[in-house]
Amino acid sequence: MAGDGRPPAGSGPGSGPLGGLLVADFSRILAGPYCTMMLADLGADVVKVEAPRGDDSRTWVPPERNGVSTYYLAINRNKRSVVLDLSVPRDLEAARQLARRADVMVENFKPGGLSRFGLDYATVSAANPGIVYASITGFGSSPRAKSLPGYDLMVQAISGLMSLTGDPEGPAFRAGISVFDVMAGMHATIGILAALSHRRQTGQGQHVEVSLLASALSGLVNHASAYVSGGVVPYRMGNAHPSLFPYEPLPTADGELVVIAGNDLQFQALVKVLGLEDLAADPRFAHNQDRTAHRDELRPLLVRRLATRTSREWFDDLIAAGVPCAPINTLDAGVAFAEEVGLEPVVKVGEGEAALPMVRNPITFSRTAPAYRLPPPRPDEQGEEIRRWLLSPEGDAER
Repeated sequence: MAGDGRPPAGSGPGSGPLGGLLVADFSRILAGPYCTMMLADLGADVVKVEAPRGDDSRTWVPPERNGVSTYYLAINRNKRSVVLDLSVPRDLEAARQLARRADVMVENFKPGGLSRFGLDYATVSAANPGIVYASITGFGSSPRAKSLPGYDLMVQAISGLMSLTGDPEGPAFRAGISVFDVMAGMHATIGILAALSHRRQTGQGQHVEVSLLASALSGLVNHASAYVSGGVVPYRMGNAHPSLFPYEPLPTADGELVVIAGNDLQFQALVKVLGLEDLAADPRFAHNQDRTAHRDELRPLLVRRLATRTSREWFDDLIAAGVPCAPINTLDAGVAFAEEVGLEPVVKVGEGEAALPMVRNPITFSRTAPAYRLPPPRPDEQGEEIRRWLLSPEGDAER
């Protein structure tokens, strides 16, 4: 450990690949808590520091389970909660002690927001040189960026994502989830793990910075590259793909089926199942660039044939022929399909009738599986023991 003290006995740090790491989680809402939950699932002991009003996401309802926001529940398992009012000297001292003892600190305050408490990277690292200190912001830490609040919807708009989402003739749409919050949380996790590897080699901690906008531009991949490398500003095309066809939902007898021909062999298999083999030899459709250029001619030919059977019937036959396709499910059906293919997407966290169904960590290890030790904590649920550990004279001597 980088810090000077270990968690109280019996607090439940995990034995996974990150077992023994202490994470001081000063983040809230989504990006930071998602990151720290990933670390907690892999064995890190995460202490969630909350202001007296609690994490804002606790109030984001509906939906809820037993009076608790499911938004909050989604991203806060395997953590212990302590409520600290940083304007109160005793609580501020506890926060500073936690930062001094931690291996990792994660925060998503406005840039510079923790400086007045002595919890900024420069101050924390002076007392704890080995700490990996991760800051998640909306737009970075430059003077111009500091004045901007960091909300996912803002970044979806400013980055260009919304200009790519929706019907070409209709308004721009946001993605159905806070996609850049999640992406920034994952990027922060990657950065923390890389910094921990560097510390293991050198003994040196460092400051890891991730912004939603930088994550957005990275996550826009081919669209961002179209502009940065090709000078082309992409535009929204509904469900169509700018470089592939078919690669979109197509209507069937009872709904829509996503149909994908990512290469010429897949297209040949598709038209064979559809009974339209001649299309594979048509010079307008023989190769991907031809199909993309002539999509308006090819689409009605495919749609006419797909309309003769149901989405499930086509799905079974096309998958059997090696053609990527998928029905457009509601989320309940998506979970059911994950169960059907053996992913076991739901785990129970906690014990007995109070056990909470949650979405499984997406990573599978052959030796060090993620663990689900603690349900998302109530505000200050472990606060008494954490404050006692941080503020007692014996705390430093425990190690």
